[in-house]
Amino acid sequence: MNNFFRSGLILLAGVGLLLASAAIHAVLLEGRAWNTLIAVAGLVLAAWGGFSLRADLAALFRQRRGEIMLVSAGIVGVLVAIGYLSLHFTARIDMTETGEHSLSEQTVAMLKRLDTPVHVTFFHDPTMRETVERYELMAGQTDKLKVEFFDPVLNPAVARMRGVLYAGTSLLESGERKLTLSDQTETEIANAIMRISQGVSQKICFLDGHREGDPFSLEAHDHMEGSAGHSHGLGAEYTTHQQHGMAKARIALETLNYTVEKLALTQSSAVAALKTCSLLIAAGSKQPYLPQETEAIRKFLREGGSGFFLLDPFVKTGLEPVLMEYGIVADESIIIDESSHFWADPSAPAVTDYNYHPIAQDLPLTFFPGARSLSPTSAQVPGTTVIPLINSSKQSYGQTDPKRAQRDKTRDLQPPLTIMAIAGRRPITEKDDVYDAGKKKVPPAVMEIARAVTGRSRIGVIGDADFATNSFFNIMGNGRLFLNTVNYLASKENLIGLQPKSRDVPRVNLTNRQMKGTFFIAVVLIPALLAALGFAVWWKQR
Repeated sequence: MNNFFRSGLILLAGVGLLLASAAIHAVLLEGRAWNTLIAVAGLVLAAWGGFSLRADLAALFRQRRGEIMLVSAGIVGVLVAIGYLSLHFTARIDMTETGEHSLSEQTVAMLKRLDTPVHVTFFHDPTMRETVERYELMAGQTDKLKVEFFDPVLNPAVARMRGVLYAGTSLLESGERKLTLSDQTETEIANAIMRISQGVSQKICFLDGHREGDPFSLEAHDHMEGSAGHSHGLGAEYTTHQQHGMAKARIALETLNYTVEKLALTQSSAVAALKTCSLLIAAGSKQPYLPQETEAIRKFLREGGSGFFLLDPFVKTGLEPVLMEYGIVADESIIIDESSHFWADPSAPAVTDYNYHPIAQDLPLTFFPGARSLSPTSAQVPGTTVIPLINSSKQSYGQTDPKRAQRDKTRDLQPPLTIMAIAGRRPITEKDDVYDAGKKKVPPAVMEIARAVTGRSRIGVIGDADFATNSFFNIMGNGRLFLNTVNYLASKENLIGLQPKSRDVPRVNLTNRQMKGTFFIAVVLIPALLAALGFAVWWKQR
């Protein structure tokens, strides 16, 4: 017994010296001769004690207690192995409905399209584990993004050299560009990465002064069916207090590294500032532009500027002659689609199929609350190319009388009708044919307009402005359509498909076909099947 007690003390002393040596090495972070002697002494004592107790240990392991110890050691080993593998091979399962703990598809797409290396240094404290994981997820999407982590309390020298005073600060570097970020949401981080990788922010100018949608207004309205809300379709009246805001669209643009400004062309300084705009947006004006404003827009486009025109039905904007210079006619009509519309409003056509174009890439259902149709000019304008992007269904028609609700096949426009078109224009040369497709000579006035063009430009025209307002921007694919169009017109095709995460309350949005199908299945088909099954059981028992 004395030998067992003495050998056990020697074994424990050896293990204690080994643990002490490992702890000293972890603290000093360097090898010392005396620490090595402690480790050697501990190893010798542990070996001596274990050899002296070999018979007792063998007897112990032959008993039931030994089996329990081995099983426990195996379980601990498995847990240690799982922990080690989890540090080197991470796997995440996000079970939240909105993907709160995962990167959005748009952020992932943006990161995969990075073409300039970005280095991020994030100073954090232990409470910011979620943000650290967010950066790690982003860095795992591309080799262009490198992230370093420092705790300013544990690494005060690094924080002082970088000018960081508190945790929660990120320093982004790309080439010679540097950026400091304090807001660590996914949207802000993605915006900062994109902004510093691109270097230059393009300016988007929204026209102002004609009751257009305000990009700095968060106003929205309740659009429930019936008398609970107000309509945008046939018979709708525009009043000042029902001017919709477009702040959601503006915030999304700023997230994609655009600068947004409002521009009133009645001011002489604004006309000069128009030259600095990468894209001009006319978002549903309710009053016509003055002749000098129209001329400023025409000059901007002729010199190579791009424009996005959102038009509402039966509203004279004064921009109609400008659009005709691109081969597009804004019809005096409103589209009525009994076959495919949003909810129960036939004047809100819903579209799921699009013509082939980068803007329509992976675009889900879009709808347009009160849309006018677009038509081509009678003769093609030299130097222009027009692409119809969105069409209504074959069961739709263009109502030409705002006060008439019945269809008149002799007066109304026949389907399919174009809701949105993209047009490009270039300066013409001597090689351009002066004859149209019908071999008719292009009118001299049209040729004069074509010869006045000095730069390449793009425009997008859509027969509805409400689809991009706060009330509808985050529903279905409306927001993505707006952002894709802006990216295309601003020659930022690499950003097409990007849309920041929405924090809106989830809701179910259905087209009329989906509503009718749901009603038939839930109210008719399932009860009928249950009734038939019950009748069959009754008949068999009878």
